[in-house]
Amino acid sequence: MLKITDLNVFYGPIHALKGISMDVNDGEIVTLIGSNGAGKSTTLNSITGLVRVQSGKVELEGKDITNMPSHKIVELGISLSPEGREVFPGLSVEENLRLGAYTRQDKGEISANFDRVYDLFPRLKERIKQTAGTLSGGEQQMLAIGRALMSSPKYLLLDEPSMGLAPNLVLMIFDLIVSINKQGTTILLIEQNANMALSIANRAYVLETGNISLSGKASDLANDDRVRRAYLGG
Repeated sequence: MLKITDLNVFYGPIHALKGISMDVNDGEIVTLIGSNGAGKSTTLNSITGLVRVQSGKVELEGKDITNMPSHKIVELGISLSPEGREVFPGLSVEENLRLGAYTRQDKGEISANFDRVYDLFPRLKERIKQTAGTLSGGEQQMLAIGRALMSSPKYLLLDEPSMGLAPNLVLMIFDLIVSINKQGTTILLIEQNANMALSIANRAYVLETGNISLSGKASDLANDDRVRRAYLGG
């Protein structure tokens, strides 16, 4: 289990996360929805050690990982596909993926992870020597997720994977998220497309200005009038 308890994060005088608590059980897809500026990315960055936590706790399978160095958190089994993809534009597809495996030493495991990524994303295999900066937005998103998978994560954190993508690519990315989950990877998903996120998630949390305002089964929240008005267009 990935567990967050009473997490508080500040950016200077701005109280970005106000004592939030949530958990992600093994095998689940859990989504965190909310408007821009609600603190969704800050939550993922706090889990992965990219943002310093002022108080509260992040635990992975009972181990306190609060403010642990990010590379140590990757070694323990948490990987992040960041908002905006953040691929290395001057490096090839293959080089980007290999960087995702930097915490892994077993050549057999790394080779198996390449095979897994190319099986999930055949288009990346077709562009193996192409520089990442010349890929389409959809291909860069595939690369960002593939790079995150190269570290053999137990928990995959996805930050806005459908941002800026055409509708047909959005459907493809969400189908792939479900496939990754079925392969045994637990997923924490941040997504502004709340309809799509709630359609594939087991459970959901609603984050509003640094506070968890609602939580429950994703199907229940999809039918909640407050969520429908605020995030589902009616």
